[in-house]
Amino acid sequence: AGKTTTMRLVLGLLRPSRGHARFQGTDCTENAIEVKRHIGYSPDEPTFYDFLTGKETVEFVLGVRGLSIDAAWPQVEALAHELAFAEFLPVLTGGYSHGTKKKLALLLALLHEPKLLLLDEPTNGLDPPTALRVRDMLRARAQAGAAVVVSTHHLDLADRMCERVLVLHQGQCIADGPVAEVRAQAGVGDGASLEEVFFALLQRPAASSEEVV
Repeated sequence: AGKTTTMRLVLGLLRPSRGHARFQGTDCTENAIEVKRHIGYSPDEPTFYDFLTGKETVEFVLGVRGLSIDAAWPQVEALAHELAFAEFLPVLTGGYSHGTKKKLALLLALLHEPKLLLLDEPTNGLDPPTALRVRDMLRARAQAGAAVVVSTHHLDLADRMCERVLVLHQGQCIADGPVAEVRAQAGVGDGASLEEVFFALLQRPAASSEEVV
């Protein structure tokens, strides 16, 4: 659909063939390093250096970001507790399950309190209690003023979490706006699920879509 590609364009990891990705007016391709200072990113399939522990990985990322390990560590411990990750800090990441890697990726994304969070399938691989805590954490970040962008193909998750929805299909934006407006665009009732909205949107003429990727 283009969800992950869109995030990578914003991160400056991909160069657009045409058009621009901008963050607060700054071109994400030409000023990728500056933009990344303000973004927290958690990929769907996180990878880490297998020979580092979780603690060493956190320290490495703090160093890359130019942050003090001592000053940041209370925040690390708080996030590790919220994510049920504390017991894995001294463990080599090469032995992590997919869900544990997701917890570390989320911790690293949240650590520097970014203005923009880009989270690709953030609850994939998480146990239900942790997934619920993550949703609560993200709502709290949004209420505190951060922009939280979640990419997911689980429409029930988007229905529970999101105030605004952008629907992509084959690289095209077929709907964008507050959830109530997207339901109206699809021509379905207020009680319709986002899954019903999505399939209704697919029936609209292709000319009404906007190219995103």
